[in-house]
Amino acid sequence: MNNRFAALHGEQAVEPHLMAGWQCSRMTPASALFGANGMQFGTDGRLYVAQAMGSQVTAIDTATGELEVIAENGGPITGPDDVAFDSAGNMYSTEVMSAQVSMRTPEGEVSIVSDELPSANGVTVFNERLFIDEHRPKGRLFELYPHDDRPPRLIASDLDSPNALAGGPDGKLYYPLVPKGEIWRADPESGELEQVTTGLFHPTAAKFTPSGELLVPQAGNGEVVKIDIETGEQSVVAKVRPGIDNLAIDAEGKLYLSHFVDGGVAEVAMDGSNAARVLVEAGWVGPWGIACDTASGTCLVVDGLSLAMISAEGERSAVGSPLDTSAPRFVRAVAAGKPGEFLMTTARGDVLRYDFVTQTTDMLVAKQGQLKGLCAADDGGVLVV
Repeated sequence: MNNRFAALHGEQAVEPHLMAGWQCSRMTPASALFGANGMQFGTDGRLYVAQAMGSQVTAIDTATGELEVIAENGGPITGPDDVAFDSAGNMYSTEVMSAQVSMRTPEGEVSIVSDELPSANGVTVFNERLFIDEHRPKGRLFELYPHDDRPPRLIASDLDSPNALAGGPDGKLYYPLVPKGEIWRADPESGELEQVTTGLFHPTAAKFTPSGELLVPQAGNGEVVKIDIETGEQSVVAKVRPGIDNLAIDAEGKLYLSHFVDGGVAEVAMDGSNAARVLVEAGWVGPWGIACDTASGTCLVVDGLSLAMISAEGERSAVGSPLDTSAPRFVRAVAAGKPGEFLMTTARGDVLRYDFVTQTTDMLVAKQGQLKGLCAADDGGVLVV
């Protein structure tokens, strides 16, 4: 079993020691990754997976499923959201939380390419040139020069949250505008921009197959679409659960998908069957909070960008989608309320009451700052810190 904490802590990752009278059993399997974000195949043929929430990069042998931590939690690479490789085997990582792009040599030496790129996210090596974009409102697209002291060269600006990008057979750079549901291309020399297609549900990446076909994953509905770069016509080639972060395509044209909501990684067939060969089982990104409804035995788990329910029988199920309003989002803390309901705080500072039977949410108070924990009061109120 792959266990991210055993990989990180080695022999120090031990089973808990219980006091007399207590029992402990595992409700869900150990998680292998801290979420799964950008992916790319390295020059060694392995699939490298960035994990922004865990400050880690892991290499996967897609033949055996063996995992190896390449850039460990606590190391010099912080919050990697995407990775790319040049022909010499240098790995470039966008560090989304520290405005940096780093380079790791095959020998393991890490240096900073640039530290002035807020929300640096997508990265690609195209014709041995390094390009990145910023996933934020008014984001920018740059060429970087990792082997000399030239400053980043601005190609385009005022982009609405671009994400993982790739070079196309026409010499253009292709990227999604995630909230707009659009794919665009940019001329890396002139900066000229052109819309390719629209109407997508949170497209998170753009990648090309060895034969030059453009594939785009949609985080909102779990579909992967093939897009004709001349006409913009879309056709669905695969469908999985929502929450896709990125994709990678190997030399044989096989498709691999990562999920930011649960850390799953799988090879997925594009023949209409959607058959998946799981390389990393879905797990937890955190988790960061748990509460139990004692009447039903149902537990609610707060896991970063998503929520999950664990039944009294130990079965896990997603609560809503992380990319719509079907359930609370960006939950920070959770506590049991009245039977059948949970109380929550969010990153925005809201206090919510969620009825998991009717799947409805009531806003108790909004935008109260950096709230942490909460609990139900004896008089029916809610105590929040």
